[in-house]
Amino acid sequence: MRTAFIVALATLALLAGACTPETNDASESSPALEPVIDSSPYICMLIPEHAFRIASDFAEPLVERTSGNERNGNCRAPDSDAQALDVWWMKEGPGMPSEHLDFLMNDRRKVYSRYGGVALSTDLGDGMAAYMPDPPINDQPYRVSAKFRCGDKQRLIDISLPKITKGRDAMKDLTDLMRIAQNRYAEIHNCELNTK
Repeated sequence: MRTAFIVALATLALLAGACTPETNDASESSPALEPVIDSSPYICMLIPEHAFRIASDFAEPLVERTSGNERNGNCRAPDSDAQALDVWWMKEGPGMPSEHLDFLMNDRRKVYSRYGGVALSTDLGDGMAAYMPDPPINDQPYRVSAKFRCGDKQRLIDISLPKITKGRDAMKDLTDLMRIAQNRYAEIHNCELNTK
């Protein structure tokens, strides 16, 4: 009888230990990720450097290279590395009719959709974000594009990143970067955003 009691007590102790939470207390939560927010200084005129660094975990020095003009152009940072931030901007006008911007956005939508891309909220215009694990052109698989109206002209911005920091929500970060870029674009070019 005494042996049965000891076996029962040992079994209870074993079961109690198995049901006890491990060292992670349930009330402890993982540290909150720093949000992607607008702050200076900026890289490529439109992207907050700090936001880019927390979203992409990029720690190298940044030197940007811009080509084109305020209407149509692009910027890479850093300029010497294939793994870089890439920002393109286009504005409706001579040599870039609205129909061509529509064509470009429709083409991006088709490609992003093949990779399970997500539509951006309508307050950002007509846009999508996607992760393309085998990008056809370069080594920047995280992409977001949006066609939007600023003032009386259609505009298009593309943002491409080489990676997103582990544990972050890539689509949210890309969307937040696009929102900041559009607001910066409106500020720089003195035009009012209108995505309706």
